[in-house]
Amino acid sequence: MRELRSIQKWINEYHALATQLDDLEVLLSFYKSGEAEETEVTALHQQVEEAFESLEFRNMLSEEGDALSAVLQITAGAGGTESCDWAQMLMRMYLMWGEKNGLKIRELNHQPGDVAGIKTVTLELEGEFAFGWLKGENGVHRLVRISPFDSNAKRHTSFASVYVYPLVDESIEVVVNPADISWETMRASGAGGQNVNKVETAVRLRHHPTGIMIENSETRSQLENKNKAMQLLKSQLYEIELQKKLAARDAIEADKKKIEWGSQIRNYVMHPYKLVKDVRTQTETADVDGVMNGNIDLFLKGYLMATGQKDNEENNL
Repeated sequence: MRELRSIQKWINEYHALATQLDDLEVLLSFYKSGEAEETEVTALHQQVEEAFESLEFRNMLSEEGDALSAVLQITAGAGGTESCDWAQMLMRMYLMWGEKNGLKIRELNHQPGDVAGIKTVTLELEGEFAFGWLKGENGVHRLVRISPFDSNAKRHTSFASVYVYPLVDESIEVVVNPADISWETMRASGAGGQNVNKVETAVRLRHHPTGIMIENSETRSQLENKNKAMQLLKSQLYEIELQKKLAARDAIEADKKKIEWGSQIRNYVMHPYKLVKDVRTQTETADVDGVMNGNIDLFLKGYLMATGQKDNEENNL
């Protein structure tokens, strides 16, 4: 039924675009005969362009796994308190982007910083094509600003890593050997409550063959947290198999970089000038405030365009 709904959506959007094109042709003929204003033609032309562009970008999200929900993990890097604060700023940016795109967001794990911000956070973004849109966010994000935590008001550089992988659902079967995993339980961190800090409800799951470690403290039920941790492990294993099968990027372990100088995919400069620039696609904007408020479609589309064009060139060769 999900596949059927997806195909039906393509058909509906195609027919809607075809209807808009017909309307534009009629309006253009009216304009030539003096029965329509130029502003009307321009407005409808812009609507057709936007609808076509939307359909074109959806076509780029056709790789296996693109249609799935996403799990996004943010980890503070070199820079201490400043980097923890930067990680929290990134979390807010993705939360606002997810809300604007109608995604259902849940916080699966949260480790606060010692002074401010967060050391690491794991978010589940549930919605169609969430992973397809966000897969280009994998990598190190670098911030340059005057630190509010520095009494000398000096400029600081901070780093945080973002890791995105698709969330497997019941239609995808991933087999995990029980002998390959081990469990640990611990008390949940954060705000208290009836028993959240008194009972060991948080869990840590280790997958020994790959070294993957999953922590989950989403609910007060240890069983529910274990089930979610197992789903996240299967999701990461599925992502690794996707990388091997699609050969779109290097294997995850080989692609991991230190969260420090020279390894960033995007720079966010707030001082001495304002600029956000993606070093892979050269996409940039001076609207730093807009980006931090979740307006990141410019970069998401830039990455999809770049990788889509690369794939087309390779296919032509």
